[in-house]
Amino acid sequence: MLQSLHIKNLALISEEEITFGEGLNILTGETGAGKSVVIGSVNLALGARADADMIRSGESFALSELSFLLDEEQKKRVVAMGFTVEEDDTLLISRKIAPGKSTCRVNGETVTTARLKELAEVLIHIHGQNDQASLLRVSKQKELLDEYCGEKLKTALDEMRGLYEVYRETERTLAETEMDAGARLREMDLLRYEIDEIRGANLREGEEEQLDRDFRRMSNARRIGDAIGSASASLFGTGSGNDGFSEAVSRAYRELSQVMNLDESLEPIADQLSDIDSMLQDLSRAMADAQESLIYDEQQFRDTQERLDFLRRLQDKYGDTTNDILKAADERERRYEFLNDLEERKKEATAEQERLLQKMRAQCDKITSLRKSGAGELSERIRTSLVDCNFLDVRFEIVVEEQQESLHADGWDTVRYDIQTNPGEAMRELSSIASGGELSRIMLGIKTVLADQKDTPTLIFDEIDAGISGKTAWKVAEKLGTLGHGHQIICITHLPQIAAMADEHFCIEKNSEGGRTYTRVRALDEQESIDELARLLSADEVTDEVRQNAIQLKERATKGRKRKAGNRAS
Repeated sequence: MLQSLHIKNLALISEEEITFGEGLNILTGETGAGKSVVIGSVNLALGARADADMIRSGESFALSELSFLLDEEQKKRVVAMGFTVEEDDTLLISRKIAPGKSTCRVNGETVTTARLKELAEVLIHIHGQNDQASLLRVSKQKELLDEYCGEKLKTALDEMRGLYEVYRETERTLAETEMDAGARLREMDLLRYEIDEIRGANLREGEEEQLDRDFRRMSNARRIGDAIGSASASLFGTGSGNDGFSEAVSRAYRELSQVMNLDESLEPIADQLSDIDSMLQDLSRAMADAQESLIYDEQQFRDTQERLDFLRRLQDKYGDTTNDILKAADERERRYEFLNDLEERKKEATAEQERLLQKMRAQCDKITSLRKSGAGELSERIRTSLVDCNFLDVRFEIVVEEQQESLHADGWDTVRYDIQTNPGEAMRELSSIASGGELSRIMLGIKTVLADQKDTPTLIFDEIDAGISGKTAWKVAEKLGTLGHGHQIICITHLPQIAAMADEHFCIEKNSEGGRTYTRVRALDEQESIDELARLLSADEVTDEVRQNAIQLKERATKGRKRKAGNRAS
C-alpha cells in the first residue's frame, strides 16, 4: 500500500507530508484549494510528464516522493523487474524536476520514466476523469475486457501478433515481386555490373591509408630528400674537411679513453660518448635507407595515383570505408539472387501467406472464444457492481462480434458495451450515455470488478462523484467503503456521503501568509472530520442543525462499514 506522500516546492505546496492508512482515505477541500496538485504529485512520481511550470515560484526544483509497503506478491513482481526492495519491504520512489532536467529514483537507484511507469502498474491504479471519457471509446472497452480475460488471452494475443508480423513480412515480399519483367532485367544488369566492379577491385583493409601515405611521400620526394641530406650534413659532415657532429663525438671519446686509466671518474663519461657514437652510426644507416626509399620510377607513381583515385570513386558510390563497400556488394548480391529467383520466391511467399492466414484464422477463433467467455462473466459481475451503485434494474452486456473480413494483430473482434439503465428502454451502446453521473458510476463499477480481478492493492479515484447526489451518492459511498475492505482507496470528493465513509480523512486548505499562497494538507481527527462534513453539507453557514446532520451521517457510515465488513467476512 501507499504509506506516505512527500511533496516539496510543487505548485502552491511548499512542503507537505501525507501519511495514508489502510482502507478508505478521503481528501476534501474547497474548490481551488489544490486537491488536483496532490494527485498530480503522485502521477509525477510515477513517471507522468514533467514541466518546469510545476515548480513553485521562486524555487529551483520540485520533489515528489512515494513510500510503498509491499505485500509478498508485489515484492516478487518488483524484484523480478530488477528493482531492489528494502529489508522492511518498503519501496521509495522519488522524482525531482528542475528546469530542463528530471531525475527519477527507486530506492536510491536512478531509473528512466519508462521504467517508473512499468513499476507503477504493480503498485497502484489511478482513475481520473480522462479515464472516464476513455470508457466511451470502443478501443478502451476492448482493452478492459482483454485485461479481465487474463493470461490465457494475453498468451493467445501474443501468438497472434507474432503470426501477424510474419504475415506482414510476406505481404512486403509479395509487393517486391510485383515488378515489370523489363525493369527486373535492367536492375539485374546494373547489380551485376556493380558487384563485378567491387569484387574485381580486390579490396584490402587498410589499403587506402597505405596508398595515401605512399602518394604523399612520392609527391614530396625532393623536399623529403633535401631535408634528409641537410640533417645528414649537420650530423656527419660533407667531407673535404667539413666534419659533422658524429666526428666530434668520436674525437671526444678518443681523447678521454687515453686518460681514463689516470682518473676512474672519467669512465662513465666515456661510456656515454661511446653509446652516443653507436647511436649516431645507427642513425646514419637509417637515414641512408630513408634516402634510398625515395628512389622510384614514374610508372610506380602513376600506378599509386590511379589506384587511389579508383578507391575513392568506389567510396563515392558505395560507402566511406572498405568495409562499407564490401557490405554494399553483399547487399547487391542478395538483391540479385532475389530477382533471379523472383517467380519461385513469389510462389513461396504466396504459399506461406495462405498457411499463415489459416493459422491466424484458427487463432482468431481461439481469441474470440476466450473473449466471449470472459465477456459473459464480466458482464454479470459489472451488472452486480452497478446495482451496488444504485442502478437497480440495470442490464449490462459486453457484445463480442466477429468481423472476419477485418483481421488485425489483435484478432478480428469488435467489442461493444451495451447498457439499459431504466426498465422498458432498449439496450443502447455505452457511448450514447450522456449523464456524467451515470458514467462515473459505471466506471466505478467496472474498476471495482477489475481491481478484484487484478488484486490491485491501491486505487486512487479523482472525483469519482462527478454528477451524482442524494441516494445515489450514498450508494457510491457504500461501494467505496466496501472496496476499502480489500484495497487501499484514496479518493478526492466533494460529497459528504462519501467523505463520511472515510477510514482516514484529510483536508486540503489554501491560505495566504506573508504575501504568499500556501496549500496545506492535514489529517483530521473524529471531531475535525465531522466539522468538515458539516462544511460540505452546508450551503453557507454551519449551524448546529447542520453539525447534527454531519454527526448522524458519520454514525450511519460507521454502521454501514461494519455491516459491509461483516458481510464480506461471512
